[in-house]
Amino acid sequence: MRVLVTVGALTLGTAGAGTARAAEAGHGCPPAEIFATNNTAIITDPADPRLRTRLERFDREVRGIIRANGARAGASKLLDGVFWSGELKQTTYERSREFDVTRVNRDGLHHIAGVIAKQYHQESVLTFRCLPRTAPGTDAVEIQAPGVSASRLHDALADDPEARDELGGGSVTLDGRLVLIAPLADLPLARKFTASLGVDWSKAQVRYGDEEFVS
Repeated sequence: MRVLVTVGALTLGTAGAGTARAAEAGHGCPPAEIFATNNTAIITDPADPRLRTRLERFDREVRGIIRANGARAGASKLLDGVFWSGELKQTTYERSREFDVTRVNRDGLHHIAGVIAKQYHQESVLTFRCLPRTAPGTDAVEIQAPGVSASRLHDALADDPEARDELGGGSVTLDGRLVLIAPLADLPLARKFTASLGVDWSKAQVRYGDEEFVS
């Protein structure tokens, strides 16, 4: 997979981008997140019935894994992901879940993600730890923004070779909220890509932290 309030101001100086501001998440940012699925199939048809699953059993099972490894499972939400496959040279779709995790450190989060990857035969499981922007371990951002559909995300990826190669894809919640995690160095590209989705950057929320793909 390529496929968290005190509000600060973030000003980005990308060429031609102006000085629009996005909200920087503070309070309310979960300590850690796990993005995972039990799907192992390549799904290229957006009408595939497998994309309508609510992953309820998977939800219960992953919560059990989190608790069994000494952490606490918080909220969980369904995501519709759209990802670019360099091997297939086309976009793929995936229904997944994001799990908030508390009472966990970096090593514990890595271990839990590894257990999930192994149990559900995943190439990797994505984790994100929310950190201050200036923390030594901060190497990524999570961008959330309202008003994005999976179909719009698909079309934007198809039209932007740089974004699909560098960012890989993203996800949207069932109520149409974009969730895009990107390396910190790719923040200008991520901002440009969200603009192509019709996102008003002043309504976007940026969370800083540490991302890891755990296999």
